[in-house]
Amino acid sequence: MIESMPLLLFLVLFVLMLFGFPVAFTLGGVSVLMGVMTFGFDFFNLLPLRVWGVMTNYVLIAVPLFVYMGVMLEKSGLAEELLETMALLFGRLRGGLAISIVVVGAMLGASTGIVGATVVTMGLLSLPTMMRRGYAPTVATGTVAASGTLGQIIPPSIVLVLLGSILNVSIGDMFMGAVLPGFILVGLYLVWLIALALMRPDLAPAMPAEDLAEFRAEGMVKRVLQAFVLPFVLILAVLGSIFAGVASPTEAAAVGALGATLLTIGQSKFSLDTLRAVMSETTHLTCMVFFILVGATSFGLVFRGMQGDAYLTQLILDAEMGPNAFLALVMVIIFIAGFFIDFIEITFIIVPVVAPIFETLGVNLLWIGILIAMNLQTSFLTPPFGFSLFYLKGVAPEGVETGHIYRGIVPFIIIQLIGLGLVIAFPEMATWFPEWLATP
Repeated sequence: MIESMPLLLFLVLFVLMLFGFPVAFTLGGVSVLMGVMTFGFDFFNLLPLRVWGVMTNYVLIAVPLFVYMGVMLEKSGLAEELLETMALLFGRLRGGLAISIVVVGAMLGASTGIVGATVVTMGLLSLPTMMRRGYAPTVATGTVAASGTLGQIIPPSIVLVLLGSILNVSIGDMFMGAVLPGFILVGLYLVWLIALALMRPDLAPAMPAEDLAEFRAEGMVKRVLQAFVLPFVLILAVLGSIFAGVASPTEAAAVGALGATLLTIGQSKFSLDTLRAVMSETTHLTCMVFFILVGATSFGLVFRGMQGDAYLTQLILDAEMGPNAFLALVMVIIFIAGFFIDFIEITFIIVPVVAPIFETLGVNLLWIGILIAMNLQTSFLTPPFGFSLFYLKGVAPEGVETGHIYRGIVPFIIIQLIGLGLVIAFPEMATWFPEWLATP
């Protein structure tokens, strides 16, 4: 009976979440009740210390700062300006509008790191334009949904901060490890769109010559500088300071938050209403993350107190499951879980359970963290429950049907799986850059 208690804890949590109970309160509430039932009221002597240890974690200060940076760039209209300018810059190419959306998705991913906000922003701004320019609905929706999820893997990503904290891996190493896999995905997206535009120009046409001529006549260089170069310099300052060892991720996040504010002021788009909206959304998202984190801390304490980690490790060893087989099992579980619950819940529920087992099996936890981030990104796109598809459908213009979104995302899911397979087959893709920078 004692051995089955960890499994009972998992089962109760899963059932309650399926019934729609809030994850943060379910995770904490069930864990506290099971802790009291198992260990008595002495459980409350341990819990506050664990929660205090998490809440005073200096690294996690980066979460609200990166969220603020991303929301400020979104609310100020800089994201909209970036998207419009890049579309005109690539407009003379067949499929140029789709190419620009992938590039902007990567840049917004490097600035916001919030999938829902990026997909909704790009869906509202670019999807109607693509439809007007004669793009096939499947191509338009697939491109927007896939590009909007790049923030899961391209640093500075919130999920990488949380994964690094849980796996006890340096956040800087997580960021550096994600650079190559992230840009390989962007490259594969671009190759697919260019090939599609060449083979089927009717599905992804070039922009009209008169629009491009008007763009050049209105001061193209100045507009590109304002919309593209300045946000790029901000992102470069944030990531460059981390990679160069000048600043910790938390300090770099503060640079990013201040830089986004100054950029908004410099563009004459700063106002008290904008600041109020940014601070409100940042507070909301940060509170959600930390409520779940407190619940996850309670869950981890109870699960380990029940010897759940030792029980699962023994099960794996008794089954003579090697590192590769266990990795495949975990990837499938996370992929399926991504249909139903948010990446934050997956990060705090599943990862703390499997991390000690990977460590026992001698697997590189940095590599595991990058694989989990890429896997979560893939599950965001997969029909019928992919969160990004729901976000996009909610803002899609009239005439775009759910079937268009589902069919349009299939090529990008295949690309995601190819990218994930490459990183599994060649772990150096995730570990080479951090090791190279660490070499004296």
